Amino acid sequence: FVQESAIPNFLFSSSKSALLWLVVRVYLGYEWFLAGWEKVHNPAWVGDSAGAALTGFINNALTKTTGAHPDVQGWYASFLQTAVLPNATLWSHMVAWSEVIIGVALILGLFVGLSAFFGSFMNLNFLLAGTVSVNPIWITLGVFLVLAWRVAGYWGLDRIVLPIISRRARSQNFRN
Repeated sequence: FVQESAIPNFLFSSSKSALLWLVVRVYLGYEWFLAGWEKVHNPAWVGDSAGAALTGFINNALTKTTGAHPDVQGWYASFLQTAVLPNATLWSHMVAWSEVIIGVALILGLFVGLSAFFGSFMNLNFLLAGTVSVNPIWITLGVFLVLAWRVAGYWGLDRIVLPIISRRARSQNFRN
């Protein structure tokens, strides 16, 4: 039996670290919200020209597929060409609104683990498309929030919502 060391126990299990995760969570949520809000109010993302910005982003990513060590791998370029480009309007709406929803959920502390996971997944896709920007920082903070999900929402709605869901799930299992 291996005992957990004090630092991971404090960071990922102790409610004493909740203030740290509140700061990280609200910062990352604010950044996600701003990024999405900007897109939601941009006609090239959500509006009359929806899909135009995403199409430009993808076409730029596709130019980074050459050389010995391309920024965008062939398998991901294929996904962008076959799944995303033909449905750029749909994907454009999904990206913009997902960023807003992730931001709001993180700020409110609602489903922090899931929200941080999906945010990190979006960051991974941006990285796979050859865009560095803030993505390494955001994905790192997101992964830490996923690891700290038990305490990251302590000062948020998770403290209220997760016990309710847990009780309902246990009562459903008891009935079955």
